[in-house]
Amino acid sequence: MRFRAATSNNGAPDNRLSDIDLKVVDLEHLEPALQQARNVLMLMHRGIEDFGFRTQENQLESINQQIHNARMSGGIIAAISLIVGGIGIMNIMFASINERIREIGICKAVGATGFAIFTQVLIESIVIALLGAGLGVVTSFGFVKILENFSPAANSPVVTPTAMMMAVAFSAAVGVFAGLLPALKAARLNPIQALRYE
Repeated sequence: MRFRAATSNNGAPDNRLSDIDLKVVDLEHLEPALQQARNVLMLMHRGIEDFGFRTQENQLESINQQIHNARMSGGIIAAISLIVGGIGIMNIMFASINERIREIGICKAVGATGFAIFTQVLIESIVIALLGAGLGVVTSFGFVKILENFSPAANSPVVTPTAMMMAVAFSAAVGVFAGLLPALKAARLNPIQALRYE
């Protein structure tokens, strides 16, 4: 009746009324209630469906979709960051090996095996990755403390131990993969050629 209420002499509907809130007793009656409301509005609007329904279920689906999209975006950014970090570690290890070719040649000349050289370079790569992970964890704690001052208490960000362990594990995995090629290069060096290297 309010939608059809005239606010002027020409009998136009009240344009200020643009929303109707309906409360259903039980969730089981939601769909029949929506259908009844649709029937009434279709009758009042002369068969023109120029309205829509928004339920809390739809809003929940929209929120879940937004959370999913945010997680996917964060995952993609994290993956790119890990790839870039891995490339950086690999370059550092290659540069380190090039500076220590004579040292590696001496180690092999006095009896060090290729596996020992491989293990040493791989451990160095993992240590670099874990140092980066440690700095990242400390920085994230700092950002969380700053965000807690601006966020509502109910929605304040939290860094969980599981998330920290996963971050450190991924960093270690990146260190392993980034150190494989440099470690193989160092392990395969010919000691005679390494000792002649200037």
